[in-house]
Amino acid sequence: MTMLWMCLAGGLGAVARFLLDSRVNSRFPAPVPVGTIIINVVGSLLLGFITAVALTHVGLSHSLKGPLGTGFCGGFTTFSTASVETARTALDRGMSLAVVHCLGMAIAGVLAAILGLFLGSLV
Repeated sequence: MTMLWMCLAGGLGAVARFLLDSRVNSRFPAPVPVGTIIINVVGSLLLGFITAVALTHVGLSHSLKGPLGTGFCGGFTTFSTASVETARTALDRGMSLAVVHCLGMAIAGVLAAILGLFLGSLV
């Protein structure tokens, strides 16, 4: 049953990513795809939060981590799209902007995950 919930949550995460990415990128044109940055940072925050809650409430661990962590957050966040967008930025706008884009997203994602872990530990 957990596998079914994980699949459904992954599908919902992918749909949420598509909708949010489309909306953000159409409203905020920028030299780098802002939608993917927002999605990956929010996904890191959410996964950190879910992980902390699952670790501090052992009974919730199995029921939360799979569907919400692996499923929803896995479907919502996207390493492959971020990689392709960084490569396209390097080709279209230069290597310097691509490096800033890549490192900025990675650092923001790690900081968001740390914040999520902290916030989740308060629950």
